[in-house]
Amino acid sequence: MRVNFTVNGRKQEADDVWEGESLLYVLRERMGLPGSKNACEQGECGSCTVRLDGVPVCSCLVAAGQAEGREVVTVEGLADYARHRDDAHPGTGCAAGTCGTSLDAAQRWQARPTDGQSAEAAELSPVQQAFIDAGAVQCGFCTPGLLVAADELLETQPSPSDQDIREALSGNLCRCTGYEKILDAVRLAAARQEEAVRQP
Repeated sequence: MRVNFTVNGRKQEADDVWEGESLLYVLRERMGLPGSKNACEQGECGSCTVRLDGVPVCSCLVAAGQAEGREVVTVEGLADYARHRDDAHPGTGCAAGTCGTSLDAAQRWQARPTDGQSAEAAELSPVQQAFIDAGAVQCGFCTPGLLVAADELLETQPSPSDQDIREALSGNLCRCTGYEKILDAVRLAAARQEEAVRQP
């Protein structure tokens, strides 16, 4: 079957998708987006978390066909997604399923260098930058799923309590850390977000 959906703001098409193929497989193997990790394939670890119409899901448990006509945001698209929220919905975020990129905008999209060596290097989303600044990244295997889950939390709850953070990230396992630096990173991203809202 053919699956047409939007991935990180761009219309995509996957051909010859078999009915049992997961969204994770399509993203990694057919679209070349390796950020979502293939770990447990049972929805237990959260390493494959993406946003499907704004809602975090374990992409290993979503059949690729279920993405037909829908919007997917992976860790690779978090910075663009955050910029879109700030530009189109300042202070409120996107309602599930209501945001997307026009065909015209998708056709004008150009790849930017991501090597960090040029002034035009890709900018990170606030939560991605906070993870780096707080030292929340170790081996990095769980990081993409944590980033996607944290981004959704901060969109829906700009000032989360520690309990809110723990609950939002409870579906994501990390084998390297004691989670404290990860919690610090989400707190830092929330504080920076609040500061940005307060500034004129």
